[in-house]
Amino acid sequence: MRLRFSRGVITIAIIVVVLAVGISVGLYHLLKKAAPLVVPEAHCTARTPDGELYLAPEQAQISATIAAVAARRRLPERAVVIAYATALQESKLYNLDHGDRDSVGVFQQRESQGWGTEKQIMDPVYATNKFFAALVKVKNYRKLPLAEAAQAVQRSAGGYAYAPHESDAKILAGAFTGRVPQAVHCWYPPGKSPVPQAKATEARKHLARALGSTAITTKKRGWLVAAWSVAHAEKYALSRVGYGGATWSNDMRLTGWQAGGKSGNRQVELS
Repeated sequence: MRLRFSRGVITIAIIVVVLAVGISVGLYHLLKKAAPLVVPEAHCTARTPDGELYLAPEQAQISATIAAVAARRRLPERAVVIAYATALQESKLYNLDHGDRDSVGVFQQRESQGWGTEKQIMDPVYATNKFFAALVKVKNYRKLPLAEAAQAVQRSAGGYAYAPHESDAKILAGAFTGRVPQAVHCWYPPGKSPVPQAKATEARKHLARALGSTAITTKKRGWLVAAWSVAHAEKYALSRVGYGGATWSNDMRLTGWQAGGKSGNRQVELS
């Protein structure tokens, strides 16, 4: 039996096919243009046996700075934990240019209270040094409850508020002091141009300002430098950091450090 179609039916069928093809092509180009809108923002994670924290790049950079300053001053990890808990409460680890009255910076220090000029306080290295200088003057600060030690430095109206941040502060301390290897991972949208070597040199220069000597004397110090470098990767356009036979790469498909590479334990490789 032979089926016969009228010319009108055939015309309608052709129109439907053409429309379907047109819509498909249009959707393809629309989605292609929209792709950049769904690319995730730059982010970092700190992962230790105590847990995992998601951080914005600025939070990771400030965390790395606090750990570096503490290492330069040869302070114990307890001091770092107290500093992190304080900064989490005061600024959420951001370098704020505003606050209560004249409070600014990571620790919301006040020029009117003798912490320094506003410009100085807005420098995380300076602000962290001032915080630790005050903390070490607190008698038995290592053995005090965290909130009590932090409050002795900050003299805040709500000193009790520091305590709830202790668990997160311990995760950050384990990751950024270098005690836990390969604990810091970041990703940022890569640029189109290759990284100039000057960027790596600039990164080491700024690390030295917080840490002092950048010489790697222990594996823990090496991982501190590696964590600092990964946290500052976006700022200095670093795409790869290597240390201890492992490599961090600015690759969205990777969730952490990868085994391999030529890096040893005596130097952190930046590129």
